[in-house]
Amino acid sequence: MSASTEPALGRFEGTATVFLTSAASLIVEIVAGRMLAPYVGMSLYTWTSVIAVVLAGLSLGHWIGGWATDRLKGSKRIFLAAILLGASASTLAAIAILPGISGFVLTRLDTAVTGITALTLSAFFIPSVAAGIPSPLVAAAFVEANPETRGRALGGLFAAGAIGSIVGTLSAGYLFISWLGSTKTLIACAGLYALLALVIGAQAGRKAGIASLAVVLALGAAGYGLRGAAKFCDVESRYFCIRSIDISAQAGERAQLMVLDHLAHSMSSRDNPESLLWPYPYMSDAIARAEKGEDFSAFFIGGGAFSLPRAWAARGIDTTVAEIDPEVTAMAEREFWFDPATTRVIHRDARIALKDEPAESFDVIVGDAFTDVAVPPHLVTKEFAALVASRLKPDGIYILHFVAPSSRPEALYAMKKTLKTAFTRTDMWLDGSPIYPDSRRSFLFVARKTDTEPTMGANGTWHPLDSAEIDRRAAASDARVLSDDYAPIDRLVGMAGIGVD
Repeated sequence: MSASTEPALGRFEGTATVFLTSAASLIVEIVAGRMLAPYVGMSLYTWTSVIAVVLAGLSLGHWIGGWATDRLKGSKRIFLAAILLGASASTLAAIAILPGISGFVLTRLDTAVTGITALTLSAFFIPSVAAGIPSPLVAAAFVEANPETRGRALGGLFAAGAIGSIVGTLSAGYLFISWLGSTKTLIACAGLYALLALVIGAQAGRKAGIASLAVVLALGAAGYGLRGAAKFCDVESRYFCIRSIDISAQAGERAQLMVLDHLAHSMSSRDNPESLLWPYPYMSDAIARAEKGEDFSAFFIGGGAFSLPRAWAARGIDTTVAEIDPEVTAMAEREFWFDPATTRVIHRDARIALKDEPAESFDVIVGDAFTDVAVPPHLVTKEFAALVASRLKPDGIYILHFVAPSSRPEALYAMKKTLKTAFTRTDMWLDGSPIYPDSRRSFLFVARKTDTEPTMGANGTWHPLDSAEIDRRAAASDARVLSDDYAPIDRLVGMAGIGVD
């Protein structure tokens, strides 16, 4: 069968092609965010870059598809099969591209925005371009075949594409990533593109069918070879890429480090639960014990490796932990020697969990939740600060771990002003030895409902900052109080460069 006599795309075949390519392109978009997380974190910048790059790729693909439609006569089917094979190949290539170029890209670009965008473009732009080409080809075929009912045909086709996008988004977020992981999900999408190419190419003629089959088999072999590639995560949950790293040699004792996405979160010692190897749990422990002794109740916003809850539980301190990800808790139990029987663990968002607790329930509340290097926006607002204050006893304290670039104090001033809306006094400590790249520093805010002077001074690498001077500088700055309506925490803390683990 020659190209000029190849059969036209049927209504069902064309609609199915648009539905499936739309679904696959959105699956790839969601997976892109997860696959970037081990390198650049999961932040507002990450998702903004992913969405922009995918939309740009789809837009260029639509233009190319329209341009090709005007120039193709009887070879639309062969061209469409070739494009789908290209979509399959470029989707597979993204699996190898990310680990191959991440170090090069991120060490040469000095801001989060440029680094994330460049990495996203390198891996996911071409697959999005290829996924955008089929729709105008199919639409043109429908109009040519059904000139009298072209409106209905096009409306149905656009609806199929939109529904496919919805199905792809939901299936990626709720099914594939948690079942298969990111790499195998991309391989499945590549396989879908390849099978569509085989079906469409086979109808174009024997030679086209054989060629399509050969390429599909080659892509299948490549996908099989890549099935274990880019496995950065020990566990890939609905929320994080979770890794457990043996740091016994560095710690001088049997110890593990937990990494969530690209950020090291906490360390735990096997034989000594009270050995707090990470700076901020050590200082949080010192402040709480100086203020409250050994008999108090505590609520943790975020669990991580549960190093501090484990230490406090070992001393008989009543602890409650709100950890949104059950897989993080399971990893802490398997790899970090955490015993869940010693601590009340709530697997919910901390704000929701804390809201369900009775008023004035806790002596100490510890904030230690992060997405990338920023505290989640809904946990830094004045509304949340008011909730925390309401759940603390009258003489209770709120200890908030906060990371910010030392060269951009706006984030610190905004947080200071925000805590002031709910607390009478807020003091700050700075960790003098950096544990984060790019001049970021670790801070602790300690907020009280009374005007009580802090009992802790300098401790190890931690130094108290002059509270009155910080208040003066915050008042003179343009920093705004953070609210549920306005909390640009990613922008405030995220403009420094991104390091690579």
